[in-house]
Amino acid sequence: MKLAEFNAAGSAAAQATLRPCIDVSRWVEAVAAARPFASREQLLEFAAQAANPFTPAEVDAAMAHHPRIGERPTAASTEASMSRSEQAGVDPADAAAAEALARGNREYEEKFGRVFLIRAAGRTAPEILQALNQRLGNSPQEEDTIVAQQLREIAVLRLEGLISE
Repeated sequence: MKLAEFNAAGSAAAQATLRPCIDVSRWVEAVAAARPFASREQLLEFAAQAANPFTPAEVDAAMAHHPRIGERPTAASTEASMSRSEQAGVDPADAAAAEALARGNREYEEKFGRVFLIRAAGRTAPEILQALNQRLGNSPQEEDTIVAQQLREIAVLRLEGLISE
């Protein structure tokens, strides 16, 4: 969608465009309400600021929509399509990487009670696995901070992919 179209869209349409980036109502509403934006850069800057910080409840709500790393969602939704694209660096045919990620995901979920979340776009499977193993050593408080930051990065990257000049 072009920035001019996004700026001119009705509130409901603008919010529907934003929701696949991250399903956090406060963020979606704030970004939609701040229109019009003079440039794509201004939009992305505002979106990043509006996402900082996400509350623990917002993080929990957003996490409900994220698949495990290495598991490609099969739904036809915009969000599922974005997730498949973001995980392009994780080759499902690489059995060793898939098993290591599955094992790490299980350990992470046992320790933190949620799926492991990382901005996968631009990262290879070994980089993701290294981050997963490193983050297993974090405290729950450290992970809360990291997960919120990863969600912010994902939201802004997804928005960047949706809106063009």
